[in-house]
Amino acid sequence: METSAGHPPETFHNVNSDEILRQDNRHNANYSPPQTTSEAAVSDSQFDDLPKSSETKISSDLPPPTGVTPPQVKRRRRRKRFFTDLIPPSVSAAAVNGLRVLRPNPKPSSAYSYSETELAAGDDHSKNHNRRRRMSDLAKEVDVEALIAISVGFPVDSLTEEEIEANVVSQIGGIEQANYIVVRNHILARWRSNVTVWLTKDHALESIRAEHKNLVHSAYSFLLHHGYINFGVAPGIKEVKFKPPEGASKGNVIVIGAGLSGLVAARQLISLGLKVVVLEGRGRPGGRVRSKKMTGGQNGVVAAADLGGSVLTGINGNPLGVLARQLGVPLHKVRDICPLYLPNGRTVNPDMDSKVEASFNKLLDRVCKLRQAMLDEVKSVDVSLGTALEAFRHVYRVAEDPQEQMLLDWHLANLEYANASLMSNLSMAFWDQDDPYEMGGDHCFIPGGNERLIRALAEDIPIFYDRTVESVRYGTDGVLVYAGGQEYHGDMVLCTVPLGVLKKGNIEFVPELPQRKKDAIERLGFGLLNKVAILFPYDFWGGEIDTFGHLTDDPNMRGEFFLFYSYSSVSGGPLLIALVAGEAAVKFEKMSPLESVVRVLEILKGIFSPKGIAVPDPLQAVCTRWGQDQLSYGSYSYVAIGASGDDYDILAESVGDRVFFAGEATSKQYPATMHGAFLSGMREAAHILRVTDRRISPADTSNTCSQENTSVVDKFFDTPDLKFGNFCVLYDPMSTDLESNCLIRVELQGERCLHLYSLLSRRLVLELSKLEGDLSRIEMLTRDFGVKLVGWNNLSVAVGSLLTSIESARSV
Repeated sequence: METSAGHPPETFHNVNSDEILRQDNRHNANYSPPQTTSEAAVSDSQFDDLPKSSETKISSDLPPPTGVTPPQVKRRRRRKRFFTDLIPPSVSAAAVNGLRVLRPNPKPSSAYSYSETELAAGDDHSKNHNRRRRMSDLAKEVDVEALIAISVGFPVDSLTEEEIEANVVSQIGGIEQANYIVVRNHILARWRSNVTVWLTKDHALESIRAEHKNLVHSAYSFLLHHGYINFGVAPGIKEVKFKPPEGASKGNVIVIGAGLSGLVAARQLISLGLKVVVLEGRGRPGGRVRSKKMTGGQNGVVAAADLGGSVLTGINGNPLGVLARQLGVPLHKVRDICPLYLPNGRTVNPDMDSKVEASFNKLLDRVCKLRQAMLDEVKSVDVSLGTALEAFRHVYRVAEDPQEQMLLDWHLANLEYANASLMSNLSMAFWDQDDPYEMGGDHCFIPGGNERLIRALAEDIPIFYDRTVESVRYGTDGVLVYAGGQEYHGDMVLCTVPLGVLKKGNIEFVPELPQRKKDAIERLGFGLLNKVAILFPYDFWGGEIDTFGHLTDDPNMRGEFFLFYSYSSVSGGPLLIALVAGEAAVKFEKMSPLESVVRVLEILKGIFSPKGIAVPDPLQAVCTRWGQDQLSYGSYSYVAIGASGDDYDILAESVGDRVFFAGEATSKQYPATMHGAFLSGMREAAHILRVTDRRISPADTSNTCSQENTSVVDKFFDTPDLKFGNFCVLYDPMSTDLESNCLIRVELQGERCLHLYSLLSRRLVLELSKLEGDLSRIEMLTRDFGVKLVGWNNLSVAVGSLLTSIESARSV
């Protein structure tokens, strides 16, 4: 995804077509001056007037039918290596071979209408035949549901770390886990079949055997709280989600940033019973997703240009595809045909094109083998991807012909576009660490621009605009955020600002962020991609393609307008967007907007004039300057030399259970994508809920050792997992995650023996253990971590599932 942003006044520059003509000195006698527009904020009503696409809706969930082989066409984007996971027999067997999770229920509304009463009828041959057929149909249904779960990001036959941490099953592995996976996949697939309706737990129970009610409760609660089901903007979903919560609020959360991750987290937190306020530095929601209405000409030509995040990169399982379905927006598949043009305007020879592309892929393969060998021998060695590719290019004498060199440079520019950085900055070892998680399916545009999704997500959310955050202070009593000359108090804060802002240090954190997090911020890269959007009076390039490329003989400027996106099919008007990547994107920000647009027109005329096609005068043009934007300082993240995918996880870690982080740069699986930002917001909403549930009332000192009915617990504490001073700790045996819950017990000696308890993450427990003296530890626990010790009877209900896991593990 090309994620991008702006600062009020936004760093986008309009170019008047009169200026272009004066600069280009190519006046047309029949030309009439166009309308010019300011770069003011775009109102919602402006986008409502845009024409809607008539493209056929694309399913965002179901995989292609088995046995259907799609045509072999080139997709000119960053190459991905697919790790195809097959559904193991154990998953299907959980439903049909003895485990019998699925209830024999003939209700037509059920996803599984197999009835054992039907099998009892007829002769033995008929009975056996019907049973085999029913079982086969059921197995196929389970396999389809497993494919949907895989497309959403769930493992094939194991639990996610989040599921393990949530204690969805009492024991990892075995029949219960296999049954749980089938139930989870069924609930997920059932909601995805109709995302406009709220799926209740009772609906989920309709097709599951009654004895597995606990599994349904566990799977449903997990999927609901983590935002896998019942999310989005459909009226039926919003009606339930935004019902006033029963009882007192669970807490107050300040969300910094109204981009995708911030909006998604805010909506989810509100539905989970927390109070939320969103602080946004811009005068609009969306952050690095920005759609601009462009107009011009006497006939009032109108189009919507995505100046930031634009392409839905893989629609299978993509939550943004769900939003589009709920809004009734038909997605437009980005067609794979992408002709390439030489500087003289001629089309690249197809044979040479295929040859160079194959050589480029082989170079990447050789680099992959080299890095694996290097990592096996020396774990910490890393060099730039560009250095390694260039070395292999010379060794194997690839692209020595000048035209082949231009073609290779185009592929390298495309790689720099995908990573928003120069090849010389990318880590050879980990630049593509997210490849195994890539969402499958077509790449798509949203007709009318992605801001349609943003406006829907921002509806009914309390957002304060033009509030640039200056500092975040956090401690025992909560958080204090300073923004726009005002103070905002809360229990927790969720920071969703781009990595570029964190790198600049524009937000002061008091206390400072942990060194581990600051190092990750420093190591990860935050790159640049710019665009020139040009509105023409008519489509002169042809409507049968969505992309075309341009080659240059200057290797240092290979990313300058190397790729053009045609938005005619989705924007409502004849719109072209030219991309600027790599070194050219950096130099682009120093050029005047007028100079940039004239350069684009020269390239277009060089391509189309030899074909006898006149390039008309533009009606309006807009240039982005994401590197100069003070609320982003760039476009999206990449793995720089010396960094790794682990740095994304470190950036996602919370601090003291008070400060949380979301955004594409906190997503190890889906960085640099809009859906990565979306999913990170859901992730942190669930994380904040866990911490909120763990936060408990002041200690009840009436509970003493003689009064406590804790014989089972005391038995566990006889052999604690960790002991320091008078602190004893029991780990969650189902998880080694540093954020997993632990039960701690503190023994206070006096006239009476007093035991106090609390739930704490393993990471914070390890920090406590490093201190000397119990008083210092208690002070850190209460002052720095905001955790209070309580009597046994005042512990939260979450301790029950933890004790169940401990008991199960120790009874083995």
